[in-house]
Amino acid sequence: MQIAICDDEESVRKILEEKIKQYNPNGETVSYSSGEQLLLAENPPDILFLDIQMPQKNGMEIARELRKKSEKIILIFVTAIEEYVFEAFDVGAFHYLVKPFSEEKFREVIKRAIKQYEENNVDIQASESCIWVKTRGTSTKVWIKDIIYAEVFNRKIILHKTDGDLEYYGKMSELEKQVGKAFFRSHRAYLIHFKYVEKYNATTIYLERGTAIMAKQSYPEFVKRYLKYNESKRKGI
Repeated sequence: MQIAICDDEESVRKILEEKIKQYNPNGETVSYSSGEQLLLAENPPDILFLDIQMPQKNGMEIARELRKKSEKIILIFVTAIEEYVFEAFDVGAFHYLVKPFSEEKFREVIKRAIKQYEENNVDIQASESCIWVKTRGTSTKVWIKDIIYAEVFNRKIILHKTDGDLEYYGKMSELEKQVGKAFFRSHRAYLIHFKYVEKYNATTIYLERGTAIMAKQSYPEFVKRYLKYNESKRKGI
């Protein structure tokens, strides 16, 4: 994980570097004295602390250009003025830190940013991994990305995959832990993959192949998680 600082004030860069290293001791921390220098970097950072008031191009202009290169950057503005806060939403800012900020506030923001980065990467790893399912003494590899949804029927779990179905004895709670955050437990008997959702309402989820029941109490959390999933896909995470 690389965390970058872009600020024209050397004293600010040094302060932020010291603070960041407390929470990212094993990661890489880099500093840029201008937005132009940052834009010339070969690879965009994972987390970026970006000043707004800088000579030549300001932070908002730099952010717009960075977003053309990558939607995955977790962008945190650091500024002494509040007037750009609404523009920050337009470039997908993660947070808007107003100087001077307390140590407590900085700790809260960077911990949340690192957690977000880790969650994003867990989802990627999960989608590219597999599980092993044992049926009648034979173990079968199943790619997580190919599971459309799972359901419980007659004490068995049925995996509905892009290339057919597979039944085995197991616990849905264990499967839920294995597949990651790209899946959602819409009902005690159903676990759906957000990737294959075509439409939904408060009672039913319509998937690429098949349907799943939506428990009434699960609907608000489903909508929240599904929107977050789609946003991460839009940003290429």
